[in-house]
Amino acid sequence: MKIQLIRHSTIIISTNNKTILVDPMLSEVNSLSPIEGVPNQNKNPLTPLPVAIDYITNCDAVLITHTHRDHFDNAAINSLSKDIPIFCQPDDKSKLENYNFTNVHSIQDNYTWNDITINRTSGMHGHGELAKELGPVSGFVISSHHEKTIYIAGDTVWCNEVKKSIEKFKPYAIVCNCGCAQFSFGDPITMTATDIYEISKRYPNLKIVAVHMDAWNHCRLSREDLRNYIKVNKFNNYIAVPEDGESLVF
Repeated sequence: MKIQLIRHSTIIISTNNKTILVDPMLSEVNSLSPIEGVPNQNKNPLTPLPVAIDYITNCDAVLITHTHRDHFDNAAINSLSKDIPIFCQPDDKSKLENYNFTNVHSIQDNYTWNDITINRTSGMHGHGELAKELGPVSGFVISSHHEKTIYIAGDTVWCNEVKKSIEKFKPYAIVCNCGCAQFSFGDPITMTATDIYEISKRYPNLKIVAVHMDAWNHCRLSREDLRNYIKVNKFNNYIAVPEDGESLVF
């Protein structure tokens, strides 16, 4: 199994001789308006794509955790083949079909495609009422008989839903959307450094891949910040904080 970070939460998973593109956000650097009221008011995305769009979209299927614009944007809508298999949460199926995608599969519980099983999980996109306003969001566990199991947690904070998913599916690796994304009000809506610490402490054998940093203006935790936190707190297990374009092989 290979995981390649493209940018933000856009990754390419290679498993069972298939490539799955997750949460394609393909806009040109500084082409989208910033989220208002946060310290960084630069236009989104903050960084360019590290590889050509043709390389990114040359995949076998697409998995979309939810359709917020930093996970699925107009550039992706315009670049992806309209008949490519797309897997999504049930709430997003009609929206994707309205964009003229013709091969959309909503996953209530699980779905098997080319001997790859995709289980949908739940999470909390923030805390309290804000999480309800931002939802629903989903995570997905991808597994096959001959490959490691990977859990794409999606836009969630550390919560009981994530805990239950780890303990139910026992993944080899988890991809966590970090960045401590936060508006001008409320608590963080994605994982923080302390969330990563809590996961690593509870599950010392779980490989952690931290993404969703340095590319969107409301993300306040940088890769450098997280790496420093890991170093200071002397994490004992495997935690990867990949750069844009970097690949990890398991």
